[in-house]
Amino acid sequence: MSVAVVIVTFNRADLLDRMLDGLVAQTHPPDAVYVIDNASSDHTADVLRRRTDLPLHVTTSPENLGGAGGFHLGLKQAYDGGHARLWLMDDDVVPAPDCLAVMLAHDGPCLAAVREDLQGRLVEKAAITFDLANPLSIRPKTASVESTYPDRAAMPAEVEVQNVAFEGFMVKREVIAAIGLPDPSYFIFYDDVDFAIRARRAGFPIVALRDAVLVRQLDFDQQHALDTWKGFYMFRNLFVVHFRYGENTLVRLKPWLITLGVVLLSPVRGGRGEAGNVLRAIWSARTMKRLPSVSVD
Repeated sequence: MSVAVVIVTFNRADLLDRMLDGLVAQTHPPDAVYVIDNASSDHTADVLRRRTDLPLHVTTSPENLGGAGGFHLGLKQAYDGGHARLWLMDDDVVPAPDCLAVMLAHDGPCLAAVREDLQGRLVEKAAITFDLANPLSIRPKTASVESTYPDRAAMPAEVEVQNVAFEGFMVKREVIAAIGLPDPSYFIFYDDVDFAIRARRAGFPIVALRDAVLVRQLDFDQQHALDTWKGFYMFRNLFVVHFRYGENTLVRLKPWLITLGVVLLSPVRGGRGEAGNVLRAIWSARTMKRLPSVSVD
């Protein structure tokens, strides 16, 4: 059963190099590694050029497609390459040497490695509960792996999760055939959540494997960026998920209430930047209520 790794990278050459070292060290080597370079302007091209120790297939995009566009393209290439399993990887994580072997030993259609930080602390944010039915849940993620278990040792060997990050996520090609590729229009953030919702609703459970260890090289800090350009995508894409997959009318109305709350609180929170982001986000999200064609055909 062949397995291909799909990596998306942008201007993080040194982190990418370290991640590729992690792939070389795997006890079960991948059959192919597809790298989408999102128009990097650093020395990413030099790193990839000298990596003759991996079966690399490099695509350098003339423009930044974002993580969503990069994974859409990379998964399409790996799927067209005929591989049975596709392992998605960001450029800021390093898998433990047996990570791929542990995942391939499991027959599930959708699997997730479990992340820890450089100090060995559990930082897996995959949702155990992602509630799109309760309009009073401001954040649909009401329980995550890291909020449920104090450390990796406290976890059972398998934990069913309701969403994932495209960092160490493995999917069988039959899932892609059934539900299509990630939606590139998200650009960044929530493309993985959207894909996970579609997979689960099509009958494919997602299981996080305690013993598949992935080490994150950077801290999570995106939650503090709501007044930056990233904040626009955080708001917009959260709203899109509610519009597309909210299980009742009240949940699908929740983005409007969030927008109102952010605008009213902006003088004491993120100021004009955050208010401007949320207003642009709700307007843009209205145009993305329908999933575009993401078929592999």
